[in-house]
Amino acid sequence: MESTARTRHARELFAPLGGTYDRYARLLSLGQDPRWRAFLVTRIPPDARRVLDVASGTAAVAIELARAEPERTIVGVDQSAEMLAAGRARVGAAGLADRIELGEGHAESLPFADGEFDALTFTYLLRYVDDVPATLRELARVVRPGGVIAMQEFGLPRGVWRPLWELYVRVGLPAAGAVIAPGWHEVGSFLGPSIRDFWTRRPEPALLEAWREAGIESVQALRLSVGGGIVVWGRRA
Repeated sequence: MESTARTRHARELFAPLGGTYDRYARLLSLGQDPRWRAFLVTRIPPDARRVLDVASGTAAVAIELARAEPERTIVGVDQSAEMLAAGRARVGAAGLADRIELGEGHAESLPFADGEFDALTFTYLLRYVDDVPATLRELARVVRPGGVIAMQEFGLPRGVWRPLWELYVRVGLPAAGAVIAPGWHEVGSFLGPSIRDFWTRRPEPALLEAWREAGIESVQALRLSVGGGIVVWGRRA
């Protein structure tokens, strides 16, 4: 599949950060990213033996999925060869290379058969695709009927928390990134506008409706950390 400007920008932005991504993602999310990921993994039922993890990056979700169920195998796909290299190193260090397979792929055009997986997870993906409804349909396609699909994404806090969030993403996040490295400064400057733009274009009710229109039923969403994160899940119809 030919990359679009949006997906190319995402790949170029994060490619240099693979080796440090998990450490500083935890730091810059004020320790919340691992909590959101842990909740995401609990949405996948124990009987899901073969799981696809899309936008797998450094394999953080894939590793937790494997640790949650000893009989489970995971296939992880990501568009970034650099992030996948970091992921393979993490998988090897965790002793899970026999149960986690990582490879390059695009969420918009997955190289798998219809209904091939028992469940599917994806993290921080939809902000980087051009056609959200089409991508959701493609993700649902490869999951068997009744299988769970779950996502993790940054959210927009509401009420009194929104001004504090704006202060952090406009000032604190870029400043903290600058202390770490130039690449992280660029990410820190990018994230706030990216998150804000996504939820402006597709507010939560519209996003959940897109899930249902993609053939996913019983869709639920939980906002975490005063709305700074959100996990959405449902079952393939």
